Amino acid sequence: MNVIIVGGGIGGFTLALCLARAGIGCRVFEAAPALRPLGVVINVLPHASRELAILGLEGALTRVSVLTQEAAFFNRFGQLIYREPLGREAGYADPQYSIHRGALLEVLAGAARARLGEDAVRTGWKCAGFEQDARGATAHFVDPASGAALPAQHADVIVACDGLHSVVRKALHPQEGAPLYSGVNMWRGVTEWSPILTGASMIRAGWLATGKMVIYPIRDTAGGRQLVNWVAEIETPRDATRDWNRGGRLEDFIGAFAQWRFDWLDVPAFLRAAEAVLEFPMVDQDPLPWWSKGRVTLLGDAAHPMVPRGSNGAGQAILDARALADALVAHDDPVAALAAYEAKRLPFTAAVVHANRTNPPDAILREVWQRTGDRPFVRIEDVISDAELASMSERYKRVAGVDRASLASVHPIHSKGTP
Repeated sequence: MNVIIVGGGIGGFTLALCLARAGIGCRVFEAAPALRPLGVVINVLPHASRELAILGLEGALTRVSVLTQEAAFFNRFGQLIYREPLGREAGYADPQYSIHRGALLEVLAGAARARLGEDAVRTGWKCAGFEQDARGATAHFVDPASGAALPAQHADVIVACDGLHSVVRKALHPQEGAPLYSGVNMWRGVTEWSPILTGASMIRAGWLATGKMVIYPIRDTAGGRQLVNWVAEIETPRDATRDWNRGGRLEDFIGAFAQWRFDWLDVPAFLRAAEAVLEFPMVDQDPLPWWSKGRVTLLGDAAHPMVPRGSNGAGQAILDARALADALVAHDDPVAALAAYEAKRLPFTAAVVHANRTNPPDAILREVWQRTGDRPFVRIEDVISDAELASMSERYKRVAGVDRASLASVHPIHSKGTP
């Protein structure tokens, strides 16, 4: 068995590591001329961090991240709505990592190169199409700088991990419509700041109609300070280009947070201290009816782009990688393996896409905003019970597969030919 992986992102490199552990040969082809620490900050929840621990990456990830300890929800007046423990503080065997995408990619790519060999990871190879027959699959590549054709590559299976703008997805589903804009635009940045709350808190505050913030640290720095990630989300008809590295302007959104000065954070000052701002529309696409055609399939954002409201985009790509490796171990026929992978993961990720649209974890903020009429409360208990808040949180965890019961059944990755 030999696999071509199109795309050197989180899903692509995790798949490479899962395949290497299972004894299945693979090569990674990335369009960018070099792997650079670009992109945004993400959270790796315990269902995904367990898979990375199985791959032997826990120590490396711990050194370049913050182990998140709690979620804290506030209204736009700075009043605490709900707190719950996260990661190991919540009793999980594995942590929740708050980490820059570039740092996570560095760990994954470094491990892949060390275990597969430098020749198995090629940059500057842009996929231009594919073909297949009963004996195998062929991927065609070009040099992204010159457009010149590169040697065709042959394998038993092609897996598209080429992200939001997947060439392979477009080839498989040429009639698919445009991305769906949620009506919410996001601005992101990283600010060096003193620890906020516990110094390992994920803060969600406000609501989309008037302005919502997500704030959490991603790395400790010198002098007891931290790099703190933030995301500003506001309902707006404006739909920016879908590019994770698109620059944004502070003046386009800071007005919504001008009065956010709390005893735990001066939000306007915090935002102004960021070195750079990125802008991205909150978009997704309707779940596809199928991912796999013969020996070709999709994984991660190429398969199921979702709005980033449940910290699940990267996590679901990591779970895809594990499921696909398991299927290739279990089935000698590549076509049967891809069908089994799709049958397991497509319905699950479709449910997460829909949950992120309707009832992600921040639905707690929406519920309080609606019940209070966007006004301060005297006691949160008079608005909503702690039991109801906990139930809303647990419901999303079950849909996303990050509840403790779901994780209890995770097993090590077997090798080809082992039971």
